[in-house]
Amino acid sequence: MIEKFGEETWATLKTSAEVQDAFMTYTVYDDIITTKLIQEACKVLGVSMEAILKLFGEYFFQFCKMSGYDRMLRTLGGNLTEFIENLDALHSYLALSYQEMNAPSFHVERRADGNLLLHYYSDRSGLCHIVPGIIEAVAKDFFDIDVTMDILGMNEEIERTGKKEHVVFLIIQKAHRKIRKAKPHRLQDSQDIWRDQEALQAAFLKMKEKYLNVSTCPVKKSHWDIVRSIVMFGKGPLMNTFKLTYPERLWIEEETFCKAFPFHIVFDESLRVKQAGVNIQKHVPGLQAQEIRVDEYFSIIYPQVTVSIFSICKFINSQFVLKTRREMILGAWKSQPTLKLRGQMIWMESLRCMVYLCSPKLRSLQELEEHKMHLSDIAPHDTTRDLILLNQQRLAEIELSSQLERKKEELRVLSEHLALEKKKTETLLYAMLPEHVANQLKEGQKVAAGEFKTCTILFSDVVTFTNICATCEPTQIVNMLNSMYSRFDRLTSVHEVYKVETIGDAYMVVGGVPVPVGSHAQRVANFALGMTVATKEVMNPVTGEPIQIRVGIHTGPVLASVVGDKMPRYCLFGDTVNTASRMESHGLPNKVHLSSTTFRVLENKGFEIIERGEIEVKGKGKMTTYFLIQNLNATENEIMGRSKTLLDHKGSTQVAFQPSTKLQGSAQLSCPEHSALASWIL
Repeated sequence: MIEKFGEETWATLKTSAEVQDAFMTYTVYDDIITTKLIQEACKVLGVSMEAILKLFGEYFFQFCKMSGYDRMLRTLGGNLTEFIENLDALHSYLALSYQEMNAPSFHVERRADGNLLLHYYSDRSGLCHIVPGIIEAVAKDFFDIDVTMDILGMNEEIERTGKKEHVVFLIIQKAHRKIRKAKPHRLQDSQDIWRDQEALQAAFLKMKEKYLNVSTCPVKKSHWDIVRSIVMFGKGPLMNTFKLTYPERLWIEEETFCKAFPFHIVFDESLRVKQAGVNIQKHVPGLQAQEIRVDEYFSIIYPQVTVSIFSICKFINSQFVLKTRREMILGAWKSQPTLKLRGQMIWMESLRCMVYLCSPKLRSLQELEEHKMHLSDIAPHDTTRDLILLNQQRLAEIELSSQLERKKEELRVLSEHLALEKKKTETLLYAMLPEHVANQLKEGQKVAAGEFKTCTILFSDVVTFTNICATCEPTQIVNMLNSMYSRFDRLTSVHEVYKVETIGDAYMVVGGVPVPVGSHAQRVANFALGMTVATKEVMNPVTGEPIQIRVGIHTGPVLASVVGDKMPRYCLFGDTVNTASRMESHGLPNKVHLSSTTFRVLENKGFEIIERGEIEVKGKGKMTTYFLIQNLNATENEIMGRSKTLLDHKGSTQVAFQPSTKLQGSAQLSCPEHSALASWIL
C-alpha cells in the first residue's frame, strides 16, 4: 500500500480498519487484523478481496527476494513441482525459530495431461488466494515459465486436528509463442554452411584417430564394442553406466540398527508397532508392548492428516511431525512436556510396513533440558544436534532484535508524544508573543526593537465597570469578561489584527504590528464595529441589559520590543499609544472615537464617519475628533465573520462563523490572537 499508493493511503486504511499504529516483526497477530485490513483495502481501492490477496502474494515473493531469501528459495527444487513439494520442509525448518508460525501444507499431483493439481491445506481460512500470486511469481522468476492457477474445488475437511481449508488449484503452463526468425542473407548462409562442413570434417578426423587407437587394443572386440567405446570416449556420459547393487542379506544386527537409529518406528498397514529405536522406547514407555497401535501413542501434527496408511502414503514426500498423546504417558512422565518427533516416512513394499526415521523436534537447549534429554541421546550422524546448537544462537539473535525493535517503537511513540507536547508549548508561546519574536527567543537570540512608521491602535473599556464590580460577585465579573473577550478574540482572527493585552476591562489591539500591512486602519475600524455588535450579546449582571463599551482609535508611529527576561512582554512605546488611550477615555458609550489622524486614513475608504467637533483632551489640549458609524460596503454578517448556509429542511437559516477576508487587505497577519502584555508611556 505504501509503495503503490503512498503513506497517506496506508494511514487512512489503518484508521478505517481500527488497527494499531505499528507492527512488530517477531510478534504474532491474529488473522482478524489481516481480514480487517483486506476488507478496508477493497473499499479504498475498489477491487475484490481475491485480487488484493493475489497482489499481496506477488509482493510477498518480491519482499522475500529483497530480504535476501531468494538463494534459499532457489535451492528448494530444480522445477516448479520440486519447489512446491519442498515448501513444507522449509516451513518445518523455520518453525524451529518461529514456534508459533502456523504454515499451510502443500501436495502436488500430476495429471495425465501433464498439468499439475496443487492441494492446499490450512486451518487459516480465507487466505488461499495468496497462493496463486506467490506460485505464479516463482514460476516466472525462478523457472522462466508462465502458469495460470484456477480453483477446482474448495471444502473443509474435518481431520483429527480440527477443521482445515482444503483448496485444489489447477496449474496450467501457458504455451510460449514461437518467434519466427528472419532468414539471413545468402552470403551468411554460405558462410555458415562452410563452417559446419569444416567442423564436421574435423570431428570425423578426430573420431577416426580414436578408432585407430582403439583398434590397436590386443583384446579382440566386435565392431559394436568399438563404436560404443568411441561414443563413451567423448565428453559427457552419453550412456548411464551406473548400476545399483544390493547385498543378498542385510549386514547389520537388529540391536545395532536400533542403536544406530535410536528414534525410529516401524508399523504395519494396520498401524501396529513392530519395531522402535532404543531412545524412543526410553521416552515413550510402553511403545513396545504387543498389539500397540501407533495412533494410540501419537497424533500427526504435520501434515494435518489422519493417522492411516492411505493418508501417510498420500503425503509420503512430506516431512512428518508426530506428537505423543499425554493421556497415554505413564505417571512419572506426565509432568514432562509432550515429545514431538520430526522425520521421514518410508514405505517398505516387500514387508508391507512403514518405517518412520525421525529425530526429536527441539528448538533450544532449554527444551532439551525440559525433556530431560542430552545431546548424547541423539545419534552423532543426526543433524538435529547441529540444528539445536545453531538455533540456540538464532533464538538469542531474534530475542535481541525483538528487544531492539520494541525499544525503537517505544522511542517512536515517545517522540510523537514529545512532538505533540512541543506543539502545545509552541501554541501557548505564540499566543503570548509574535511568532518571529518567540522563535528568536527560543534560539537564544536577543530581540532587537522594531520601529513601525505607521500603525493603528485601539483601546476599549466597559462603561461603569467600577460600579459593576462593586455590586456583583467576582465569579459573575469573570464570566462576563470571559464571554466578552472570547468574542473579541474571534474577531481578531476575522480582521487579522494583533491582540496586545487585556488589563481588567481594558482591551488593546493594533493593526500593522508586528507584520506591517497597508490596510491596518481599515482592519482596526472593522474590528471596532464588530466589537460594538458583539457586546449586544453580553449582558450586564447588574441590570440584565447588554453592556456598553467605549472605543478609541489613533494612528501613528510606534516602537515595539520585548521587555524582561521572566515572562517577557511584547511592548509598544510611543505617543501613539498614549493618544489612542485618550481617545478611549474621552469617548462615549457604544461609540467608536477616532482621532483626526485615523479619520484622514479612513477617509474615502467606504466608511461613514461624522465629526464630533473640537474637545479638550487631557495632556493634548484641544483636538478635533470623529465618530465611526458604519462600513458602507459591508453587512453586519461580514463584519462579524458570519456566512449564511442553505436553509435546512425545516426552512430555518443556519449561521456559521468563519473568518472573513473580504474586508481585509492582501497581507496576512501571522499571529492574530497573541495575548502578550504590553506597556505604554502615559
